[in-house]
Amino acid sequence: MGGLNANLRAISMSNFDIKRIVAERLGENYQLHEKYVNPTFVKVLRTIGFDKVYAKGKGAYLWDKEGNRYLDMLSGFGVFGIGRNHPGVAQVIRDVLDLDLSNMVQMDCSFLSGLLAEALIKHCPPHLNSVFFTNSGTESVEAALKFARAATGRSKFAYLDHGWHGLSMGSLSIMGNDEFREGFGELLDGVRVPYNDLEALDKALSKRDVAVFAVECIQGKGVRLPDDKFLPAAQEICRKHGTLFFCDEVQTAYGRTGKFFAFQHWNLEPDLISTSKALSGGYVPVGAMITRREIYQKVYHRMDRCFVHSSSFGRNNLGMAVGLATLQILDEEKLVERCAVQGKKLMDGINALKAKHEVLLEARGKGLMIGIEFHEPRSLKLKMAWKMIHAANDGLFAQMIVMPLLQKHRIITQVSGNHGDVIRALPAFVISDEDIQYFVSALDDVLSDCHKLPGPMWDLGANLVKAAIANKGGAKQEAVAASR
Repeated sequence: MGGLNANLRAISMSNFDIKRIVAERLGENYQLHEKYVNPTFVKVLRTIGFDKVYAKGKGAYLWDKEGNRYLDMLSGFGVFGIGRNHPGVAQVIRDVLDLDLSNMVQMDCSFLSGLLAEALIKHCPPHLNSVFFTNSGTESVEAALKFARAATGRSKFAYLDHGWHGLSMGSLSIMGNDEFREGFGELLDGVRVPYNDLEALDKALSKRDVAVFAVECIQGKGVRLPDDKFLPAAQEICRKHGTLFFCDEVQTAYGRTGKFFAFQHWNLEPDLISTSKALSGGYVPVGAMITRREIYQKVYHRMDRCFVHSSSFGRNNLGMAVGLATLQILDEEKLVERCAVQGKKLMDGINALKAKHEVLLEARGKGLMIGIEFHEPRSLKLKMAWKMIHAANDGLFAQMIVMPLLQKHRIITQVSGNHGDVIRALPAFVISDEDIQYFVSALDDVLSDCHKLPGPMWDLGANLVKAAIANKGGAKQEAVAASR
């Protein structure tokens, strides 16, 4: 019977050839999404000239259908830390498939998830010793919020203004960006704390009804860094009021900031952390919430609650295998250390342009998590043009930089947040010195065009203003709304 079933399966799949389908239909991307998925996003991509058809990815690069190479300075918003299509991860996936392992039995303890949990804990400080596996960053955040409630008996959350933690309902409840909360009704009870405001945090926690205080050590939207003393002091305030301290490391973990975890820059000891993105190796969605054992056991404290928080796909073999492979590659290729070195080179190169371009304020960040911010120029003609753009939308200028970087130089970047003049660079850790120099030279060229008034850059800005007005405030805003 088994052989017969295998033969039937082979026959049923004989007409399905994914390679043939890709070869015949690649290029229909935007028509398919316009018809069946998200036509508004398609409209945004066409408006800003991002409607490219990418056919291949490798390392720090993408190639379009016509064979043109692009330097990818976003890496899937931080997913491709080790680079796209790393052969080591690809081989591990093939090996696991060849083994025909049991998978997602559910009523068992899967082997590969145990191995990955062991490997993760080896990379953590000693107090973080328990892992819950998820499928995404927002699920890791959801797990942290639930575990915090169970551990403290409290229901309220505290979070930072402008913080980003995901778009599912619990994660959205600690979202510090109002444009993403709008339209989704009443959320979980939380209190928003102004950035860098320790007095406000102390007041928010003083009633001792807040289960957890959630922070990004470096905020992804705008790439904002806290004051040097803020995070250590915030941790102490949490301890004083019995509130758990939660570091969202979904974008920053696994080396993005030049340390394995961003909280290590401040020598913090968070009670919970959420991770995902780079752990996937860029192949299979996977996430992990890591916490203290005593917090973990507050959830699973009786035998009848052994399954009270779970995920059908959370411990799947492919997700666990790519996580193991990614950790091995990070260690063997010393990519965390490389990220710190290459990030400094990139920031130094960009900041060297400040003396030449009056619209460039700074490049800031840690490792290869970099925000490039612009500000109002001094010269009268440029100042007037700047004010005209900002009167329509206070983030269109950054989009004016992003678009020619793509169209003229084949560099993929994007604005960082719905408001403000910041673009974000999150390249793969394998970015080369030549790539860095190419990016700095391209940015230099685009900023030089900003000084030509009238000129094509400001014509582009005028067109963006028209699009924003026609869309009631939105071509750029919609673009960044889809940016994570």
